[in-house]
Amino acid sequence: MDAWRGRLLVATPAIGGGVFARSVVILLDHDADGALGVIVNRPLESEVHRLLPDWTSSVTSPTLLFQGGPVAVDSALAVGVLADPAPADGPPVGWRPMAGRIGLVDLDGPPPAPQVLAGLRVFAGYAGWGPGQLEGEVAEGSWLVLEAEPGDLISRHPDSLWHDVVRRQPGDLRFWATLPDDPSEN
Repeated sequence: MDAWRGRLLVATPAIGGGVFARSVVILLDHDADGALGVIVNRPLESEVHRLLPDWTSSVTSPTLLFQGGPVAVDSALAVGVLADPAPADGPPVGWRPMAGRIGLVDLDGPPPAPQVLAGLRVFAGYAGWGPGQLEGEVAEGSWLVLEAEPGDLISRHPDSLWHDVVRRQPGDLRFWATLPDDPSEN
């Protein structure tokens, strides 16, 4: 089950509306109890400095709060990517590894030093699935499970991330990037 941890869920055209339409989710956890991730291509209009002024210099541009998903939208969580190579003195205080260089950063602790992380995002809420739910959605064709690249979580162009991820896939799948948002415009 851990095989999907650290991978991307990319919404297919089968998800026609709502928060998951054309979304890219990075899976932070996936086991027999379900799955948890954050949508990495849904920036909100709220600036991080309004909610967490001490964290502004740690957040990757655009320095906006992101909609992580439909669950617990009134709470915030920070997800960071460790610098490569990792700092000699180890990960920052409050770091919880999730998948490779990606981990959760405790917002109640001090902001990490800039050289410790390659980037950081703050999310309002998260995406969650119960046992077997995500596997069912993948089987019915709602999601593609794809390899993540290090910059996906902290892309400086989150609005084009769905297209960018689909376009870099091999074979005919990359042609999905040309699909219009509204299929009736095809």
